[in-house]
Amino acid sequence: MFRNLPSSPLSPSSTLQRERESPRCSFKARGSQTTRSEKQSSGRRRSEEMSKSGGRDWMQIYSIYGTDEWQTIGFLIFHAFAFIISSLLLLLYFSPFLSFLHSLLPSLPTPFLRFAAGFSGSVLALSALCLLFAAANILYSSVPLRWIMAQRMISTVPDWSAVRTALDVGCGRGILLNAVALQLKKQGSSGRVVGLDCRREIAVAALRRAGAEGVQEYVTCREGDARRLPFPDGYFDVVVSSIHLSGIGRRPGDSPAAAAAERGRGLGEMIRVLKPGGVGVVWDLIFVPEFTQRLKEMMMDEVRVSERVTAYMVNSHMVSFRKPMDEFLNGAAPPLDWRANIC
Repeated sequence: MFRNLPSSPLSPSSTLQRERESPRCSFKARGSQTTRSEKQSSGRRRSEEMSKSGGRDWMQIYSIYGTDEWQTIGFLIFHAFAFIISSLLLLLYFSPFLSFLHSLLPSLPTPFLRFAAGFSGSVLALSALCLLFAAANILYSSVPLRWIMAQRMISTVPDWSAVRTALDVGCGRGILLNAVALQLKKQGSSGRVVGLDCRREIAVAALRRAGAEGVQEYVTCREGDARRLPFPDGYFDVVVSSIHLSGIGRRPGDSPAAAAAERGRGLGEMIRVLKPGGVGVVWDLIFVPEFTQRLKEMMMDEVRVSERVTAYMVNSHMVSFRKPMDEFLNGAAPPLDWRANIC
């Protein structure tokens, strides 16, 4: 019923053709494998970047918190474009500008004037690039980097499930404050985090942003001074502060020693309200070595300084510590009604 088709042997020419094509096919297979591996590695890199930011998109963070550095950024961008326009005009009208210089300074040789004009244009262009870089760095430091550093500060606390009370000294826009609240929510904790700021309107705005993050039930904000914290001794399990202590005591005419004493008071207040065995974390742009020395003088345990992080065009560090396990001298801390202190 079915006819058997004759099996014709392969000719030498067809065999040669197969041998020529086989390396090409294997090359294509290797190329596809390489493409897949590259895609997987790029996916891993993207996942690592997202994990550094806590799985958040920068635009999402910016839409909630914004930035308080628009005046500085606008100033830098305005002058950058002014320098760019000046350098372009100098390039387009180089000969008339050279003639103008020669009329003003006839005693100077023309090659020198030509060099001076070209050098001025180069300086203007390079200055514009530096200003644009500074504006980009400040924008990055004020939004994405603050969220990244908040995640790093949170990671220094070993066990968030045991945290019932936390304090953010100088909460500002609430980036660190809400990052702590999100961590408490993630752990299923019934604890609360308190944000303290010296201006009431900023504290109210931080509480409003907590509502946008969906963690308002974990957050309390109030007005207060970091040098005189309105909390009892040894109440908080965790105390954090992000770029706030360095601004304490900055008043015109004050001596550096007086400003250092005020910063020391702020750090001492953080230690006072921290429970024995509690963890404190401070991120600062300038005075981390000073804080580290003071913490060691106060006999704090596990004083650790992080690696360098470039923020706002300077080298910043983070210092963490643990309060020694000492008993209270005056008994247990009195209870504190947080609901009465909500802004």
